[in-house]
Amino acid sequence: MTALDGLPPMSVEPGAELREFAAELRTLFLGLDAPAADALAARCTPGPQACADYLAAVRIPPWEFVEALLDALPDAPDRPDVRERLRRSRLAALRVAPPIGWAVRQIEGQLHAVEREVQEADEEAEQAERELAHARPAPAAPDTPDTPDASGTPADGTDPAQRAALLAEKAGQARERSARAAARRDLMQRQLVLVERQQGTTAAPPGPTGAAAAESGDDPLPKILLVDDRPENLVVLEALLGPHGHHLVCATSGPDALRALMEPDDYAAILLDVQMPGMDGYETAAHIRGRARTRDIPIVFVTAIGSGPDHARHAYAAGAADFIPKPVDPWTVRAKVASFVELHRARRTGR
Repeated sequence: MTALDGLPPMSVEPGAELREFAAELRTLFLGLDAPAADALAARCTPGPQACADYLAAVRIPPWEFVEALLDALPDAPDRPDVRERLRRSRLAALRVAPPIGWAVRQIEGQLHAVEREVQEADEEAEQAERELAHARPAPAAPDTPDTPDASGTPADGTDPAQRAALLAEKAGQARERSARAAARRDLMQRQLVLVERQQGTTAAPPGPTGAAAAESGDDPLPKILLVDDRPENLVVLEALLGPHGHHLVCATSGPDALRALMEPDDYAAILLDVQMPGMDGYETAAHIRGRARTRDIPIVFVTAIGSGPDHARHAYAAGAADFIPKPVDPWTVRAKVASFVELHRARRTGR
């Protein structure tokens, strides 16, 4: 029996969004010949049953499955509108998928905000570059000395060289902001993938972050510094992250955090509460950023203040690589930490 013959009936339990997405996938899957359908099912993890679950609206497939399905079709639809429609349909299903739906919506909101930041910074840089192109003085013709005065300064009193330097600096700063925002965008796109991998589980996203890495002896567990003045909040974070292959170090104040970082090796991230008595999260972050040995450790602010664009800009300006709103969502926390652990391991191995 082929994968086409064993196609299960559609589940009646999921919401309309998942049923609609699964129905689109089934229509495409039925367009495959038997060998192609079997080959696609065999590629699914952990096995062909996963493919059946995707097509029966039991689980939402990873985007790689959708790409593989499209590529396997004899007349593969390479039109961008087809892939975009499927992408939107899949995200609609993810937004309402229990229990990861809230995490998907939360990270999506952050992703949209950072995409706007990239666009705004690019537009600012392009505007400055256009003005710079017009500000650079053209060589003056011998018989047309009427625009600048004898000193070479235009009639409005501005110095062309100074204006050009200011515009060049403005364009460069905007390009730097765009590059930093683009790096955050790439990180959040990865976090969405890691959230999706938690469907139907209480586990951390799969990856080289488990105890197996420590057992090998040559790949120590990545350290995560948890900083919060309220012990109950630390207990929550320990419960979420402890069982999933992270070496957790706890601190109940900014000074305690700085003491814990006296030996900063192998820290993959710092989860830092913003509102703490005495030295708050922003001041603690400034001290961490001021130390040569700790300035490159990613700081993730954990904040109840808000998650809007203004708060995000404040967090990033204070040196944060990311932020998590309170009350924390378990799937969001695990995905964000896993993304920084991946980056830490890649840096450590030089990949």
